[in-house]
Amino acid sequence: MTDAHTLGRWPADRARIHPDRVAVVDRGVELSYRELDRRSALLAERLLAAGYRHGDRVATLTGNSADQVVLFFACARAGLVLVPLSWRLTPRELTAQLAVCDPAVLLTEEELTATARLAVSGLAAAVPVARLGAAGVETTAPAPWRAGPAEPGRRPVADDDPLLMVFTSGTGGSAKAAVLTHASCFWTNLSLSRTLKLDEDDVALAVLPQFHVGGWNIQPLLAWWSGATVVLERTFDAGRVLALIAAHGVTTMMAVPTQYLLLAEHPAFAATDFTSLRTAVVGGAPMPAPLLRTFHARGVALTQGYGLTEAGPNVLCVPPQHAFDRVGYAGLPYAHVDVAVADPATGAHLEGPATGELLVRGPGLFAGYFRDEAATRAAWRDGWLATGDVATRDEDGYLRIVDRLKNIFISGGENVAPAEVEQALGRHPGVAEAVVCGVPDDRWGEVGVALVVPRPGVPVDAPELLAHCREHLAGFKVPAELHLVPELPHAGIGKIARERARETVLALRPDPVPGDRS
Repeated sequence: MTDAHTLGRWPADRARIHPDRVAVVDRGVELSYRELDRRSALLAERLLAAGYRHGDRVATLTGNSADQVVLFFACARAGLVLVPLSWRLTPRELTAQLAVCDPAVLLTEEELTATARLAVSGLAAAVPVARLGAAGVETTAPAPWRAGPAEPGRRPVADDDPLLMVFTSGTGGSAKAAVLTHASCFWTNLSLSRTLKLDEDDVALAVLPQFHVGGWNIQPLLAWWSGATVVLERTFDAGRVLALIAAHGVTTMMAVPTQYLLLAEHPAFAATDFTSLRTAVVGGAPMPAPLLRTFHARGVALTQGYGLTEAGPNVLCVPPQHAFDRVGYAGLPYAHVDVAVADPATGAHLEGPATGELLVRGPGLFAGYFRDEAATRAAWRDGWLATGDVATRDEDGYLRIVDRLKNIFISGGENVAPAEVEQALGRHPGVAEAVVCGVPDDRWGEVGVALVVPRPGVPVDAPELLAHCREHLAGFKVPAELHLVPELPHAGIGKIARERARETVLALRPDPVPGDRS
């Protein structure tokens, strides 16, 4: 069978078993599995009748919505590819991404229509813009949807057909469109189900945006496969999220460290009823250990995970039963995922406890970057996906993500991982956020310079934080300089834009002074 792993049948499967169960809650409006199945099937028929062809890209510019969920499953049924674009981008940035993905249509919600039209106006070829909320579901498809006559002799949707195209949120260079097939999504959700089990009684809170791979493949798709309910949040507001957890009896969720920090700092956190929240996953960046313990103290098994868009994204996770005794780890590989630790210099795979570049292999990995063969080839190393991340594996096989390979700098002949220094700074109660960048130095080759956002209401200064670093780090790891700043630049959810941070660092230190290496 070449269609055993296609996702288009998932709503129909659940609708047969429990048609009246709630599949989606969108701003208080419920969508049952019966309606999800009916609407996605009808929309798929309309798209095919309008002339959309196998493999056509359907781009969207919208917040999280039930309409986009319907569209996802309609694309899955019709053999089309959903390309959710970020509403956080400027029209110029969107134009660049539209040029890459070459969509047949751009669907948008009403408040983003002006941005969408500006974005397509910069393209060499015309791309029609239509409103997602009027996506031809209940009425005749509007004119901008029409792409030509129906495709003759259409073949069935196959496992290796592309389904989801997500732009990577790299901090430098042009964004690339990672292609996930039906099989990619099937296997990454099957893998997830073997560690984070969901069933029809679960309620998953989805706070990650749907233009992020985690907005689909970290719990929402697994929830719809399992017959659970997904509560969609369009924007993150800590007070509202805390209220939703209690009001809907949320049993599981996934968020990034910054979002969990905002929850913990909200005045309503102490009084929120977390008894329903069985497990929660953090990803996107390493989670400070004190923040993990804050949630553990409330009985929430908050577990660190690790992944990347090209891997579907799920690679590592601390099993919920070990959340309390494996604080700070990224965890073990999910089922159906293989990992290796390779020597960055030779590429040789290292056995046992080791530190090196993390490599990933498995059926959930992406099919490549859309129309970018050179970048696709560069991502693979003898059948393994090269993550570019440095990992440390202990004697039990548990892994920690140390840093990005490209972030490592050499100071006085010693390798320094900025993430390790940032984690040490994060243990100080006066630090809300920190980034460390390696910069050229005449004496040491490179030294670290830290930018720190102070935590509101906690008096702190640079000398105190540097003294804190000296207590917890070897001398060569202590930043040569530390600057307090009001905010840090970000790229993507929960990720610091290190190149922009480095530009800030260089602007702050025109005359570098060698640091103390004792």
